[in-house]
Amino acid sequence: MSWKEVAEPVLTRMPVVERPAGHVPFKRKLMWTAGILVVYFFLTNINPFGLATGGSDFFGQFRSVLAGSSGSLLQVGIGPIVTASIVLQLLGGANLLGLDTDDPRDQVLYQGLQKLLVIIVTALTAAPMVFTGEFLPADQAVAGALGISTFGVELLIFAQVFVGGILILFMDEIVSKWGVGSGVGLFIIAAVSQQIVGGFFSFSALGASGFFASWYGIIVGDVPVSLSPFTAEGLQNLLFDPGNILALFTTLFIFGIVVYAESVRVEIPLSHARVKGARGRFPVKLIYASVLPMILVRALQANIQFLGQLLSSQWAGMPGWLGIYSDQGQPISGLFYYLNPIQRRTDWMWFLGEIPASVEPWMIAVRLTIDLTFMVVGGAIFAIFWVETTGMGPEATAKQIQNSGMQIPGFRRNPQVVEKVMERYIPQVTVIGGALVGLLAVMANLLGTIGQVSGTGLLLAVSITYKLYEEIAEEQLMEMHPMMRQMFGNE
Repeated sequence: MSWKEVAEPVLTRMPVVERPAGHVPFKRKLMWTAGILVVYFFLTNINPFGLATGGSDFFGQFRSVLAGSSGSLLQVGIGPIVTASIVLQLLGGANLLGLDTDDPRDQVLYQGLQKLLVIIVTALTAAPMVFTGEFLPADQAVAGALGISTFGVELLIFAQVFVGGILILFMDEIVSKWGVGSGVGLFIIAAVSQQIVGGFFSFSALGASGFFASWYGIIVGDVPVSLSPFTAEGLQNLLFDPGNILALFTTLFIFGIVVYAESVRVEIPLSHARVKGARGRFPVKLIYASVLPMILVRALQANIQFLGQLLSSQWAGMPGWLGIYSDQGQPISGLFYYLNPIQRRTDWMWFLGEIPASVEPWMIAVRLTIDLTFMVVGGAIFAIFWVETTGMGPEATAKQIQNSGMQIPGFRRNPQVVEKVMERYIPQVTVIGGALVGLLAVMANLLGTIGQVSGTGLLLAVSITYKLYEEIAEEQLMEMHPMMRQMFGNE
């Protein structure tokens, strides 16, 4: 008896959001998408009952990638969804699952297995955050008022965070089936947009303010600093705090380079076999696998650092070669230090004086080399997995073109022939695009961005927004020309 026969009764009974029976009008898709976005913002502003203040957010440096909000019902964000995807992609890439995604029965098993893994990972992620007391401490006053132990309050907090993790899973599924784009992408855009808007426009009476407020203070004299580019101090003030010219440049540069990279493509001409004069093009973009594989790479790094943080807090005799942590909970030496990705310019610019004295320049160089290698190589590998498991590979693409009634002019209308043409472009572009996205993400992290958004988060947000714009334009085109839905199998 195979594992599929054993697990089928469980996997086929997993709760699922039903797919629409027919075409969903574009306006209704927008309403579903906007509604889920409102619910997301609402849940990120609700604190679990029984939570005390003072907990740390270890995922803070990965928050723009993993979405969610620290100390809220969506504490775990999209982390469990991404982690489950990593596990399934690795198992699928090694052909250990034995599932044929073209078989409807195996498709149901795959989706059920993914959902089950998300539920398990949600519990495994929320449990150490709550029961170690490091991230989500229990309020002793609530325990006293309810007449229960601290552990009882922790169980209450865990249940709320767990439910929040399950809610974000089904919110993602609703957007994917009834809305526009994907829920994961939508939540990343929402998280990054909040940080960028705050980075530009926030004002505070305590002096911590955004880009425009800082320059207003400089101009009116409330922030008396030298901005002369001819002195070391003035140049530092101009480029970094409070001027933040370098962060502004990096933010605009990332916007421009991602939009440009998304527009670079090889277009393969297509013609319809039965409709004379009906022509089209199949675009093989430079970033063919999109930037979503970067989420998988960063999530893997986040899980590694989460493990190190737990070991440091719970293992009093942890060897120094594994990691030595500062009072702020960040590794300053050891294996976990070198595996910790560089998230901001203060992580490597030792001349700014914000790096611990025990961290030497050669240690920073080793850490940067490992981070760059991890992102470039990992980006390429996960891009390959992403293309193969999401039906974007040469074989799957050839079948889609064949089923839509299209063909490549000058070639026989045969899936094998189309597949060979696609093999000239897709594998190479997938690797190059994945590596390029990894390189851009590291570069953006090195220079810093407005709002302290991680370079990876900004990269993801811009690319996902660009693709969302393309999907909206495609949906509008399909809405105006219903015959195109039938031609391309969207009806």
